[in-house]
Amino acid sequence: MSVLTVRDLVVELMTPRGVIRAVDGVSFDLDAGETVTIIGESGSGKSTTAMALLRLLPDDLAVISGSAQIDGQDVVGTRKHIGTLRGRSVALIPQDPMTALNPIATVGKQMVEAIRHAHPSLSKAQARERALDLLRQVHLSAPERRIKSYPHELSGGMLQRVLIAMALSTEPRLIVADEPTSALDVTVQAGILDLLLEMQERTGVAVLLITHDLGVARLMSDRIHVMHRGVFVEDGPVEQVVDHPTHDYTRALLAAIPELGDWTDPEAPSQVGESERADSPHPDDAPLPEPAGTPATNGGPRA
Repeated sequence: MSVLTVRDLVVELMTPRGVIRAVDGVSFDLDAGETVTIIGESGSGKSTTAMALLRLLPDDLAVISGSAQIDGQDVVGTRKHIGTLRGRSVALIPQDPMTALNPIATVGKQMVEAIRHAHPSLSKAQARERALDLLRQVHLSAPERRIKSYPHELSGGMLQRVLIAMALSTEPRLIVADEPTSALDVTVQAGILDLLLEMQERTGVAVLLITHDLGVARLMSDRIHVMHRGVFVEDGPVEQVVDHPTHDYTRALLAAIPELGDWTDPEAPSQVGESERADSPHPDDAPLPEPAGTPATNGGPRA
């Protein structure tokens, strides 16, 4: 059974300039243990799709139609089920870890609150032990100290690990990861992606990944949906979409990936033109010009 089923999802946004159809009839499925990625440029509608499914768009801003079910519960036709699903069956890993947490509450307090929301029978002490165990699972250093820290005392990579731990704390069937590494330094991104893969392998959770980065999509995905102007222009298994794209927009996304040229060690001796340089005189070997006022130029010794 699919964890997420979406059919003909439409999202219309009310703006001062009129109605904008940000998502125009997209359909897809997501099974347990699978990662499906929606990829596209900024403004393509990918994050709007995710926020619509979680019903995080204000009713006075967005009109949502079509159908979508999370864990068998309707989340488009009514708001009745999504409040129960969020924080239990479905969890969100937001884009910017630096602003996702309450700045005036410790990491531990926020994790305990999330855990007890999903598991009301746990005491605060039990929830705190569960939080510590989760911080160890996401390989956060010194968890006993970090759990007492405020968000501003942790780096972006540490905060993202905390958010992943909080997502896992509810034992969800679906995690929506909205650009989970875009706000992080490149050197930190690889560790977070490895952690997400490890988490999925361990728990079997389904992941809906939102990204603009084809490199991330290629590493993480089972299937990819390429989104442009609110519609899916191409979709399929990751190898098919990345290695054999059929749509011009997908090709353009691939062409936009920067490629590094061959690296040359500046300390290594160059091997190009060695024989030519061996036959050529070194600049230091050239004869120096005669200084002005020598006997050769003045016709005789000075008086």
